[in-house]
Amino acid sequence: MQLHNTLSGRKEVFVPIDPQRVTMYVCGPTVYSYAHIGNARPAVVFDVLARVLRRHYPAVVYVRNITDIDDKINAAAAKEGVDIRVITDRYAAIYHEDMAALGVAPPDHAPRVTEHLPQITSMIERLIGSGHAYAEQGHVLFHTPSFADYGLLSGRDEQALMAGARVEVAPYKKSAGDFVLWKPSSDEQPGWDSPWGRGRPGWHIECSAMAEALLGETIDIHGGGHDLIFPHHENEIAQSVCAHAGKPFARYWLHNGFLNVESQKMSKSVGNVLLVHELLKTLPGEAIRLVLLTGHYRQPVDWSQDMVAEARRKLDRLYGALRELDSVVPAADVTAPEAFMAALEDDLNTPMALAELFELARAANKTGDDAERARIKAQLLDAGRLLGLLQASPQAWFSGGGTADTAAESEVEALLARRAEARRNKQWADSDRLRDELKSRGVLVEDSKDGQRWRRA
Repeated sequence: MQLHNTLSGRKEVFVPIDPQRVTMYVCGPTVYSYAHIGNARPAVVFDVLARVLRRHYPAVVYVRNITDIDDKINAAAAKEGVDIRVITDRYAAIYHEDMAALGVAPPDHAPRVTEHLPQITSMIERLIGSGHAYAEQGHVLFHTPSFADYGLLSGRDEQALMAGARVEVAPYKKSAGDFVLWKPSSDEQPGWDSPWGRGRPGWHIECSAMAEALLGETIDIHGGGHDLIFPHHENEIAQSVCAHAGKPFARYWLHNGFLNVESQKMSKSVGNVLLVHELLKTLPGEAIRLVLLTGHYRQPVDWSQDMVAEARRKLDRLYGALRELDSVVPAADVTAPEAFMAALEDDLNTPMALAELFELARAANKTGDDAERARIKAQLLDAGRLLGLLQASPQAWFSGGGTADTAAESEVEALLARRAEARRNKQWADSDRLRDELKSRGVLVEDSKDGQRWRRA
């Protein structure tokens, strides 16, 4: 298997530290509000990667954290006049439900920052003790000049890093690029006791401490969105390597590309932020997932209504093929085709893998050989499992699981029923008229010895 390593800038053959225990850490959500569709992309991408890894290795330990200490959480709690736990519990639960609706399997561990304060303070103490961090005016900061490889992940020197970052100017900093490991809390703010006074951890140290606690000092894969390369992942490397006496933190760094909406960057100012929770009210989760997998994970994805409609049509074709194989028993011990697996093993090339999946569906619709149909059905189902698709039954999908408009779908079902009745009564003109009406609604009807079948155009 080959993975593109951000650290080296090229594809590398994946060789885990221990083939009996592959470790992966992915930065999860900060739970102060609903997750938007951009937040869902890494969850879906690394869910597929975890599925592929589990196919090859006996044990994969996948950690995706929950950030439940953050100034945005504090602001949301203050606005509602509630404890931060009310906010974080609410939105963490919604996040898990939304991701499940997208077919994302739970990670092996979903640690919270509030559950790892002792590990965080311990790591900070080690960094101070080794001369890589210092306490000043109630703050503890990492001293970036103490780490010679700072900037290696993002490929920028210190001056470029400072120019591209919103660096807080503070009198207690030894160097402008030093970042906070611990900061004081006012009486009104949430805080925890520490050797440096009551306060709370900085963002970057949280992930380093949780990764160490659950996966060890050096991990195989660290993933996240492209926007996290600097400063978050750069800072994670610095503090983890220095806390572990120079040992590498993560051997393979994977980053997914951005998600745009109708060719525009998603932002509150533009008003085009799409919340997963709201999208799921009108779209099937599987269609959302397919849109996110249509492009290669390292490239930007442009969310559009056309892409959503196309994803639903593609799923209709896949489920249509499975519906034709409904009475077929899948062949035993048959897994996804080699070409499909080769695509996923080539840096998670989901567009190529999807092309192979649709090739299977076409083959299913052409063959009349029973053994071939049994083989293809087994391959379709197994390939679907690896992508997190085709998890419903064809009956569930076509009875409404794939529709974004329940009223429109009910009208289609009524027209199909009327056409079936017209054919039973040999009212051919009415049958043809109803078929044309269905076609105008994007529904193609095919007649077979078993009755009428339909699919989206």
